Amino acid sequence: MIFVTGAAGFIGFHLCRRLLQDGHSVVGYDSINDYYDTRVKYARLGLLGIDRSMAEKWKIQTSGNLIGDFTFVRGELEDYTLLDELFRQHSFSAVVNLAAQAGVRYSLINPQAYIKSNIVGFSNILEVCRHYKVGHLAYASSSSVYGLNEKMPLSTKDNVDHPVSLYAATKKSNELMAHTYSHLFGLPTTGLRFFTVYGPWGRPDMALFLFTEAILKGEPIKVFNHGKMVRDFTYVDDIVEGIVRVVAAPPKGDPEWSGVTPEPGISRAPFKIYNIGNNDPVKLMEFVEAIEKKLGKQADRIMMDLQPGDVPATYADVTDLMADLGYKPSTPLKEGIDKFVDWYREFYEIKVER
Repeated sequence: MIFVTGAAGFIGFHLCRRLLQDGHSVVGYDSINDYYDTRVKYARLGLLGIDRSMAEKWKIQTSGNLIGDFTFVRGELEDYTLLDELFRQHSFSAVVNLAAQAGVRYSLINPQAYIKSNIVGFSNILEVCRHYKVGHLAYASSSSVYGLNEKMPLSTKDNVDHPVSLYAATKKSNELMAHTYSHLFGLPTTGLRFFTVYGPWGRPDMALFLFTEAILKGEPIKVFNHGKMVRDFTYVDDIVEGIVRVVAAPPKGDPEWSGVTPEPGISRAPFKIYNIGNNDPVKLMEFVEAIEKKLGKQADRIMMDLQPGDVPATYADVTDLMADLGYKPSTPLKEGIDKFVDWYREFYEIKVER
């Protein structure tokens, strides 16, 4: 049985569906907060067999059987009592922690939300995994941890000591906390640095969703850093494939690791960090043009300065992912954008203009 936090979220929903299709029993956990439109979250849960009327209730476990053995629990990561109760009731072979307060810019407005969920909440996850002898904890980190690093591609072999947002700092903190538990208690932990995830059921605060929505409404889009942005856009199914492979391969630690020349992404302890990115950086204007082509409409572009907390470029080195797990994300950008736009039109019942 696998425990997945953030089960009503973008990546969490896709992961739960994949795990269920693969025959796993899954317990999903989510607070269903209002950071973005909860209708999207409830609709995701609906595809997992969870009725909204039950999902809206706190601390009520509900089961659906549309595609497999799935149980949903509504709760917050900060609620250690509830987590402890769940771990007492179930024997989890693995935990995938995807729940977090997301968003770089929102961390400038509401920093406390990040401390509560990403620091206090993650410490609770570590504690229950430790006390209930979980076989492997995989958790979401972020490409944001690279901060001011400019050497490309961004590698887990490089230090990440200069974050430029509180969100990134909390994710770096998660990696440090996880290593401590791996070292002290032998808890196998794997941190996953995701690179600009996109695809159907994506978050409404992310660029693909915002651009698509604005273009269809005939409203202008904000293009930051005057379009001079580069992102390693990674399709959600590729992210999920990476997570599934990681969960099945808990780290054992590297006895050759040296404290004299310490490599940040590995350890003598059962600890590992991976990048999961498309390894194919795309210019922001190419991204916008691909959306325009699929929609058949030109965007009205407002050029803006680089936002506080943002970085001009991301590009994932996935050498370790390929060497250890034989895997590299590969979905072409056009294919991924087309699938998102098709989903968006269906979900919001927008007819294709002829």
